[in-house]
Amino acid sequence: MPTYQYRCLNCKLQFELKQSFHDKPLADCPTCHGIARRLFLPVPILFKGPGFYVTDSRGERGKGANPEGSVQKDNGGSDS
Repeated sequence: MPTYQYRCLNCKLQFELKQSFHDKPLADCPTCHGIARRLFLPVPILFKGPGFYVTDSRGERGKGANPEGSVQKDNGGSDS
């Protein structure tokens, strides 16, 4: 069963409650027994494993800017 976050409308207490998907989004506050409403929070995103970054999907040849060194030599041609 999933765990949901609730906030009491009277005392503003936040608490977690395990409920089924089919249960109504209302609960009783454990301290003042007032009405509590379900909170909607952003879901965290976890990136696990290779392939999520550009550097993960490149082969050995594409990892550096230039495999021979940082300066690229021009062996022919003229600047005209």
